[in-house]
Amino acid sequence: MNDSIQTDPAALWVVATPIGNLGDMSPRALDVLQQVKVVAAEDTRTSRRLFAERPAPEMISLHEHNESAQLDRLIERLSAGDSVALISDAGTPLVSDPGYRLVAAAHGAGIPVRTVPGPCAAIAALSVAGLPSDRFHFEGFLPARAGQRRTRLDNLADMDVTLIFYAPARDLPEILGDMSAAFGEDRLATLARELTKWHETVRRARLAELAGWVGSDPDQQRGEAVVVVAGNAAPGGPVRPRALLRELARELPPSRAAKVLARLTGMSRREAWALVEQNDS
Repeated sequence: MNDSIQTDPAALWVVATPIGNLGDMSPRALDVLQQVKVVAAEDTRTSRRLFAERPAPEMISLHEHNESAQLDRLIERLSAGDSVALISDAGTPLVSDPGYRLVAAAHGAGIPVRTVPGPCAAIAALSVAGLPSDRFHFEGFLPARAGQRRTRLDNLADMDVTLIFYAPARDLPEILGDMSAAFGEDRLATLARELTKWHETVRRARLAELAGWVGSDPDQQRGEAVVVVAGNAAPGGPVRPRALLRELARELPPSRAAKVLARLTGMSRREAWALVEQNDS
């Protein structure tokens, strides 16, 4: 048995849990979860599967909607000498999951914060993507609204590092289509869907090819996905249509912006107007 928790009991333990395959749960993570007094879990119902064959400790729900309200309760327990483990529904806590406020509050109260590292979907996807991994930008989830998502992608398009995105697989056709428009159809990317699960998919291709493949296969629109996109090899290159349109729309009415966009890019007036309508949505 790992005795580190016994020698440092009043600590907040940030514990990584499997992203799909329960066999990825580390012995040390199991050891810590068996010894702590309290487990702060994003969804206690989901997390109880980790204790299917062993007694579960006291569990407290901690998610994005109640984290602020639960802080005092958990810090009080820690200050009284109880050990607390923070876990998310899957993977490493705080990576596009709640918990940052609790960790910050523990540091502020002088309570030790310890890590039990393990699975993380972003790093797992990067490891199998076949794209440069020495420098990368983790973006997490894109905005759900199409206009905000396209603007965000345009802002990322010139970055020369590998980009990592989380996405509900049901939204992949729209997201990959927007990426193709913002980054260019030929930008290389890897789709990693349902990692470590029975229907795991890893496919590396150009963005336009990925968008067409996912759009034609409903099975690829199920579950959770990570999209890893190559960085821009030539930042500061030619202006992309959406980025140009955004600037034109600030100065011109829609019809005039479409006309100028068509003239500067070589696209048809119909294509330019369709892009103007998407920008307004």
